Amino acid sequence: MIVKQLSVFLENKLGRLHEVLDILSKNDVNIVALSLADSSDYGMLRMMVSDPEKGREKLRENEFAAKLTEVVCIGVDHAVGSLSKAMGMLAAESVDVEYMYAFANGDQAAAVMKCSDPARAIEVLQKGGFQVYQEKDVYLKHVGG
Repeated sequence: MIVKQLSVFLENKLGRLHEVLDILSKNDVNIVALSLADSSDYGMLRMMVSDPEKGREKLRENEFAAKLTEVVCIGVDHAVGSLSKAMGMLAAESVDVEYMYAFANGDQAAAVMKCSDPARAIEVLQKGGFQVYQEKDVYLKHVGG
């Protein structure tokens, strides 16, 4: 139930983000969710995409530093305190969340987390009643047309 996130190191330079998005688009890789964090010199683009391996391959062919990162993705109800409950359960079990971002996923939100111990995070969250998404639940397939 660990899913793969496509991570790309970007120079903080005009047009670099567009280049990445254009490469993925031209290679039929759909972006499901993304997060971009930057400093004055560089940015880290993290994405859930329809085909992480293909995305990484195509970006590397175009000289981008791209890698796959193992993350956990859970369903979170649209209710006050839902995410707090999940984070409390992980903290109580000494599972650190290094970073997180979320996206809409039907009737729920989906929270993508880079955890210190992904397997333990999955175990704790499932035991606590959270739905842990599998790849098929996250990597929405692009429909041409």
